[in-house]
Amino acid sequence: MIDTSLHSDEPVMLPRRSFSGLFWSAVGYALLLALMFRSGMSVFVPAVLIYSSIRNGRRFAWIVLVAAIAFAFAWISVMTAAAWMPLVTSVTIIVMSVALPTMVALPWIERGESFGRALMLLVIVSAAGLVLTEAGIRAVASFSPHEEISKELTKELAKTQAQSLPAEAARAAERVRRYFGTVLIPAWLLTSGALSYVLSLLMIGRLRTWREFVARRDAAVQNAYLLRNLVLPDWVLFAFILGGLAPLAKGMLQAVAANLLVVAVFLYMVQGFALLRFLLANVGVGFVGSLFAFGFVFVTIVGPFVLAVAGLFDPFFDFRHFKKRKDDSHESHSD
Repeated sequence: MIDTSLHSDEPVMLPRRSFSGLFWSAVGYALLLALMFRSGMSVFVPAVLIYSSIRNGRRFAWIVLVAAIAFAFAWISVMTAAAWMPLVTSVTIIVMSVALPTMVALPWIERGESFGRALMLLVIVSAAGLVLTEAGIRAVASFSPHEEISKELTKELAKTQAQSLPAEAARAAERVRRYFGTVLIPAWLLTSGALSYVLSLLMIGRLRTWREFVARRDAAVQNAYLLRNLVLPDWVLFAFILGGLAPLAKGMLQAVAANLLVVAVFLYMVQGFALLRFLLANVGVGFVGSLFAFGFVFVTIVGPFVLAVAGLFDPFFDFRHFKKRKDDSHESHSD
């Protein structure tokens, strides 16, 4: 077993690197990010940016991001005219809704802000990035990223539609497919971004580099980005309530409320998994055992929705400390 704990009470200083070392490191990170932008594999874009920042500084991370954008667009420039605009749109969406929100949230992350608050900042900035992307590309190129994604997504969903469904069920499936492929695209992009933030923060929180980084500031926050410690701010409940009003609204307001509801449900589902991880950790189940438990929850199909309900009611019942509040004991919990 690899021991990633610190064996000294003194802060650990990261070694200083030469200019050439930093230069080639920046080139490597930038090429990796550009490959993620180009291939659509953006799930660990936040992890690359956060790691490069805690390793070499925030200015270094900005340089890496700018270089990665330049590499990605240089790559796109050699494509045929027919494929150029969709690729530009794809890269722009990833940059505006994943990469830039990460850079905005870096100060919060580096000081060990709570998992839930950092995640919500990322999601809010990501939503703003999507709005700016749609408005900007429409104004500059008279092209709608939303319509392009809707067309491609509808085409892909049509391929997966079952052909043996009864007529009534097929019509219902078609309505759901059309609604998802037109109205709920922003929610799909936001939940994808939120998933990338959660996975990246979990990965960063497990690295020795992170532990060394926070040891120089406040060692108490080194466990901030463990899944069991994810607690959403209470005001997310209002987003869920407003989203629940979607059936009563019409037009654009109805679309905004529906997307808000989907994102809120997804976030509470993530909090439900955090509660499950907390419970498993309390009874001594390790990482591998937790993966099997999570897999079983997904297999049951209804399991994620049950966890979403648990996450929704967590602000009211505080399940992590329910026993402590009930018996007023002073037992401590160790991660």
